[in-house]
Amino acid sequence: MDKKVICLIIAIIVVIVAIAGFSMYRNNTTENENNETNEVKNESNSENEIAKVENDSSEETESNETEETNNILVVYFSAQSHTKAVAEKVAENLGADIFEIVPKEVYTDDDLDWTDSDSRVSREHDDESLRNVELTTTTVDNWDDYDTILIGYPIWWGIAAWPVNTFVEANDFDGKTVIPFCTSTSSGLGQSGRLLEEDAGSGNWLDGHRFNSNPSDSDIKEWTDSIN
Repeated sequence: MDKKVICLIIAIIVVIVAIAGFSMYRNNTTENENNETNEVKNESNSENEIAKVENDSSEETESNETEETNNILVVYFSAQSHTKAVAEKVAENLGADIFEIVPKEVYTDDDLDWTDSDSRVSREHDDESLRNVELTTTTVDNWDDYDTILIGYPIWWGIAAWPVNTFVEANDFDGKTVIPFCTSTSSGLGQSGRLLEEDAGSGNWLDGHRFNSNPSDSDIKEWTDSIN
């Protein structure tokens, strides 16, 4: 075979091999670049997932902290719903939990007729031994978690309605701030708060507040704003 032909064939083979090698190089380079790009994307996605988890964790922590700071409890006894309405509004304004004092033997309208000398409240008023009113429960869930206790009640003969005494005597107010409030048609708070403090024997009892039987929301808010 002519040497020129052989040289030409060899040259062609070299060119083909070179082209094939360059093509493989470009493919490998492109594949590596794609892999690097995917790795960067994956790293970015991982960082975003971590940031999202940290943010969710932070929000959950803040939520838990908010729940933990909700350390106010409103306790109330209501014979004719007047104190109940006030207590619910007080709890709403303060973002507080609420607990109702409920006698095992609920007072009826006849029981509450103080003009009848033979009614239940009249007999309990005349005979203090009858004022130890049994309640459905005196136990408040998570009692130790509350720092501030507001106690609401109607005024009976110038003092707190006696079911409240049963609750107060059954619980430990040590380390707690206690604020009484009452509802009444005409009587003031009087010595009711001080007498409850004596029954409790513990706690830091502050001056209380008297509401009329049907106070406005603005009246209640003015008071809760002053203690919030």
